[in-house]
Amino acid sequence: MHYAELNQAWADLTAPGAPFEITEIEVRGARLKAFRHAPPSVRALWLSTAAFSERDYLVYGDERMTYAEAHRQVASVANWMISLGVAPGDRIAIAMRNYPEWMLIYWAATCIGVAVVGMNAWWTATEMAYGLGDAQPKVLFADAERIARLAEQPQILGHALLVAVRADNAPAGSVPWVDVVAHGGDLPQVEVDPDADACIFYTSGTTGFPKGAQLTHRGCISNLFNMIFSGQVQALATARATARATGVAIDPTAPPPIPVTLITTPLFHVTANNCAAYATTAAGGKMVLMYRWDATEALEMIQRERVSGVSGVPVMARELVTHPNFGDYDTSSLLSVGGGGAQLQPDLVAKIDATVSTARPNTGYGMTETCGIITAVAGDFFVDKPASCGRAMPTFDVRIVGEAGEALPPGQPGELWVKGAPVIKGYINRPDATAESITDGWLHTGDVAYVDEDQFIFLVDRKKDMVLRGGENIYCAEVEAVLHQHDGVAECSVFGVADDRLGEEVGVAVVMRPGQAVTAEALREHCAALTARHKIPRYIWILDTPLPRNASGKFLRRELRDSLKTQEAR
Repeated sequence: MHYAELNQAWADLTAPGAPFEITEIEVRGARLKAFRHAPPSVRALWLSTAAFSERDYLVYGDERMTYAEAHRQVASVANWMISLGVAPGDRIAIAMRNYPEWMLIYWAATCIGVAVVGMNAWWTATEMAYGLGDAQPKVLFADAERIARLAEQPQILGHALLVAVRADNAPAGSVPWVDVVAHGGDLPQVEVDPDADACIFYTSGTTGFPKGAQLTHRGCISNLFNMIFSGQVQALATARATARATGVAIDPTAPPPIPVTLITTPLFHVTANNCAAYATTAAGGKMVLMYRWDATEALEMIQRERVSGVSGVPVMARELVTHPNFGDYDTSSLLSVGGGGAQLQPDLVAKIDATVSTARPNTGYGMTETCGIITAVAGDFFVDKPASCGRAMPTFDVRIVGEAGEALPPGQPGELWVKGAPVIKGYINRPDATAESITDGWLHTGDVAYVDEDQFIFLVDRKKDMVLRGGENIYCAEVEAVLHQHDGVAECSVFGVADDRLGEEVGVAVVMRPGQAVTAEALREHCAALTARHKIPRYIWILDTPLPRNASGKFLRRELRDSLKTQEAR
């Protein structure tokens, strides 16, 4: 493989004066790597896309919007918010499906220094109440489904003004979306601080409550530049290696095709928003939005819209390339298939490479806490190391840490720590969680990994007690807290159960109180009333003996999971 060429291309692109020159800056008392030539804010990114005015930007079903129309509506939304007194440093929230309005609201808020709170569209009314109470947004933009949940507990809106998006039966006092976009005016002039919050995305917490991660403008733009760099450095390395091997020169500086991206995952996650949407928008590309994931519909959209990139969680790529009618559709526009949210299994990397003749597999490993990717890999490099998630991007320092906090050598697994401009500011209202997760600028990822001789990172395991179901992080303590609200539950332990389709499913072992009896279905119904459906355990073991514990009283989660493999779940 072309690792020498990759190293040289890496050095050339990040050198002084180069497009991706790396410098060091001080942020929040820590020295961090950053791109010298990156735009200062998300506002600057959005303003740059005015040059694409006549191109299609957002496609949803039969709806189609150009960049020019998007800029008009973004300006209207921004002016409407300012007319309400929403000011830099304030927050607004979005609770809806992947409608075009999601992106318009996002750009409008970030362009005036207002942070976007991305609310998980799967949240129940109780979970929405927590998020709204924690983030305290001044405005909530919600669709009909979320408005119906709010109707269960109307008081949870607090002082936030409700804007009804695609909702025919909006409650009294709410503002219809049509009034917001009719406000008019040019985008207001606002100075945006690079280290201000651009968005607040919630990530499940180990204490049972989700944590609002503070993604800054600097972090979001750094992630965008990392993604652009990843594509260019691998293209340059491959072109040089090809020229050396064949004598045929390929111009690696030739502009790539205008991207057409199928957005398959929710925009309240960094995978869809900070990675797919940012990269597509910055390149003047087209975003094709789905109401919900369906492999057949995805193939139809790929054919109709000439989609060039599909990025989602691994299960989506697998369902796409193994679709029984895959060959009936014209997928010749595809250039890349892959995604993030979970590690692509090595067999899937090979399937993508073999099935889609025009496309190459790609992946990025990252976290909400890094505004997107930490590593990325694609094409020949991914096929050569299919178990790896790639090299860490230029804005990251990497450390593999042992149990005693010591730095470990290459090849030895330990917890992965990273430091750089994309690392979040912290968690709102949670200084304890911030201090626990970030030490002198170093983010503790909670993932066990090792680094090989080519600086490629291999994920081994997760230190955190978490189930990764189809790209959704489900913390065991969060589900356990819900189960413990059932009066009959004495103790329970939640863990991941391997699943071919979703990577993992939620499993739980439950011990009932003396004299109490319950069915597995009754426990699922109990959970359904309190938490999002993707967190409801699929596998339930109801035991009549206490759960195994260690000397300190903690459940032996892995041992319990392994011991139950031979017993049938309910």
